[in-house]
Amino acid sequence: MLDVDDAWGRRRLAWLRRKATAAGKDRPGVVWLSGFNSVMGSSKASALDAWAAPKGRALTRFDYSGHGQSDGRLDQGCIGQWLADARAAFEQLTQGPQIVVGSSMGGYLALLLALAKPGRLAGLVLIAPAWNMTERLMWDEMPPETRATLEHDGVWMRPSAYGEPYPITKKLIQEGRDHLINLSDLDLGCPLRILHGVKDADVPFDGSVDLIRTQRDTDSRLIAVPDGDHRLARDQDIGLLIRLIEDLDEV
Repeated sequence: MLDVDDAWGRRRLAWLRRKATAAGKDRPGVVWLSGFNSVMGSSKASALDAWAAPKGRALTRFDYSGHGQSDGRLDQGCIGQWLADARAAFEQLTQGPQIVVGSSMGGYLALLLALAKPGRLAGLVLIAPAWNMTERLMWDEMPPETRATLEHDGVWMRPSAYGEPYPITKKLIQEGRDHLINLSDLDLGCPLRILHGVKDADVPFDGSVDLIRTQRDTDSRLIAVPDGDHRLARDQDIGLLIRLIEDLDEV
């Protein structure tokens, strides 16, 4: 477990790390950032581990607080806390250049991590990045009755197409406003690759178009998957993801 003690309190984060071998020691390590309510053992993260093993690549993954095997509860977390988790994992569990791969909320946190300039970023590979998700994809999309429930009860159970409803809290929305990205001022300082399904019903494809258009002075590419949904967990999607990571090896 990774012990973290900061402004968000004392907590322990579960993590998995594959160390580089001779075959991959000259390549950047890879850090996986999961999505909201997802875990380090998800299908995409596990597929990356299966790719990294024979190539000798370093791969680091972890569960945010309130997720998976880590301390805490999902309904007590927020963007700032999960960003602090990501920074702690990046700084304490990795060495040398790293490619940060983030899915959905993990893509948002990867952008925030890059803006924090922790150093050693060799590039970002984002899957349907949910930038500004608490405002753009949650609050702005809520009907008045849902906002009223959130204001009154402090929590709203959001239905999910992937399982049981999960909590969206007033704290999550309010604290998220401290971490909103202004695309016009976004300066990542590293190469950017985005993979996004055009049929994504959870994080609209147009958001990645807007994001990539701001990066005229950055080595950046957006790869659209015409029949892709939000998860992008099919074999062909995983293949595209891996090619984007390997593409950054040559930058």
